Amino acid sequence: MAEKITMQPDGTLTVPDEPIIPFIEGDGTGVDIWPASRAVFDAAASKHGKAIAWKEVLAGEKAFNATGSWLPDETVDTFREYLIGIKGPLTTPVGGGIRSLNVALRQILDLYVCLRPVRWFPGVPSPVKHPELVDMVIFRENTEDIYAGLEVEEGTPEAKRMLELLAEFGGKWAEIRPDSGIGIKPISETGSKRLIRAAIHYAVQRGRPSVTLVHKGNIQKFTEGAFMKWGYDLVREEFADVAVGWDDCGGKPGDKILVKDNIADITLQQVLTRPDDFDVIATTNLNGDYLSDALAAQVGGIGIAPGGNINYVTGHGVFEATHGTAPKYAGQDKVNPGSVILSGVMMFEHLGWQDVADDIVRALETTIGEKIVTYDFARLMDGAIEVKTSEFAAAMIDRL
Repeated sequence: MAEKITMQPDGTLTVPDEPIIPFIEGDGTGVDIWPASRAVFDAAASKHGKAIAWKEVLAGEKAFNATGSWLPDETVDTFREYLIGIKGPLTTPVGGGIRSLNVALRQILDLYVCLRPVRWFPGVPSPVKHPELVDMVIFRENTEDIYAGLEVEEGTPEAKRMLELLAEFGGKWAEIRPDSGIGIKPISETGSKRLIRAAIHYAVQRGRPSVTLVHKGNIQKFTEGAFMKWGYDLVREEFADVAVGWDDCGGKPGDKILVKDNIADITLQQVLTRPDDFDVIATTNLNGDYLSDALAAQVGGIGIAPGGNINYVTGHGVFEATHGTAPKYAGQDKVNPGSVILSGVMMFEHLGWQDVADDIVRALETTIGEKIVTYDFARLMDGAIEVKTSEFAAAMIDRL
């Protein structure tokens, strides 16, 4: 019998054997990768005596064509009611209104963690010599920073008024060029601490040795620098029994989790030159955007990179493909479904269905290891067997 997932007072999810899970097919190649991924999910769940009652909701171009709205209220209400959902890629509307449907969903549901695990699967083509050293989990703050969308356009009355207000501060504030567009970058103690708290909890639960706070605090002292400071404060206030900051232990944490920090620009270099120095990363919104895509390039690209947007307090989570819609390939049964499939793995792990998640990962590894791959990998591999999207899913199901 299909039932809702519920959240208990202690923050744990109660997941029935047949949970109702809303999904958004996605625009563009969503018509290809979602059915393939769903077939894998259903087969893996069935193997363990479980099933999923899928409930389609609309967003993006499909929603606009059907309802006149890019993000119908019913879709948001359904995700809110059923707690956990999954989605394919969405078209970003052109022109005014919502800038990004993905950002809108995150902000409306307050999904403050963008969770991006990055690891290499043997056989996946990579541009680096040792992709196997990449095994990181990025906790990217999802609601603040420049993604808050607090901008005024150059030459508008709003920009003129903003310049007048800023000029009242004097000094450099009064020297902003009059032909400037202006953006505001909010970074709060509340937003920073709840993100870093989630990252440390994750490290504790998964036995991860370190958490790195990535920031640009050498330049942006009261936003990015404050993010770092609040992170170290949090370690002392709430996690002193299981974690310790670098300065408080001289880099020698003993049996505790080491919390350290790194400047954002050097981090982008070091994840290439010494990736095994990094484990769990907690960072601000823009830095996390850069880092997660840069890291994905080392392990096969965003075509196989999963993502999840989670509020650990309310229990809400929406897992998603991290790539775009690639409309020129839509309906060709061609593209790699790996991003949605691995996002489903994250979803099952979040639900506590670890056996289901592990089986999907093993099937993926086996299929790629036998060089049965979609075109994006086939063109980079010697002796590859190029298959369609649906055929890749079928090969995975055969190996479950």
